[in-house]
Amino acid sequence: SGILLAMSFDRYVAICNPLRYSSVLTDARVAYIGISIIICSFCMVFPSPFLLKRLPFCRANVLIHPFCLHPDMIHLPCGDTTINSMYGLFIVISAFGVDSVLILLSYVLILHSVLAIASKEERLKTLNTCVSHICAVLIFYVPMVSVSMVHRFGKNAAEYVHKFMSLVYLFVPPMLNLIIYCIKTKEIRKRLHKMFFVPKL
Repeated sequence: SGILLAMSFDRYVAICNPLRYSSVLTDARVAYIGISIIICSFCMVFPSPFLLKRLPFCRANVLIHPFCLHPDMIHLPCGDTTINSMYGLFIVISAFGVDSVLILLSYVLILHSVLAIASKEERLKTLNTCVSHICAVLIFYVPMVSVSMVHRFGKNAAEYVHKFMSLVYLFVPPMLNLIIYCIKTKEIRKRLHKMFFVPKL
């Protein structure tokens, strides 16, 4: 979500302040944003193993999901998991919640700027530069929200539903990102068209 937020900031500067783009997003500033994302991610994940280690595990330690999803892990211990639940909620609100609100805000400002453009063709051309990022945001958030909803409200659902949704969350975003950015990159698109549609002599 931090990377998607950085990308939305990039789109905002490119569309709303195109003349200042190179002065706002300097190499040093981009490096600072990247390092900030890494540090924030590390600080959010780091306490999780220690919060889990303090809990007593006395039942069968079988996870529903094929990977260590925090909400799934905190259902296994016998002890009080209130701190773990509160920490998980804090992470969701502080990271994904704040990031998604800021991404939405950046697109509201972008849309406001685009609607001020007189020419319809220019509006479409400007919005077209955001399509790949909007798709990346959707394919990140939709599976994540779906897994959360199934985990929260689908307690009586079959085990394969939980496994399937978690695999979708784990594998679909990186696979679709590759396709989206390949299609949106003109050079790659031309090369693919040449490979598949131009007859070989």
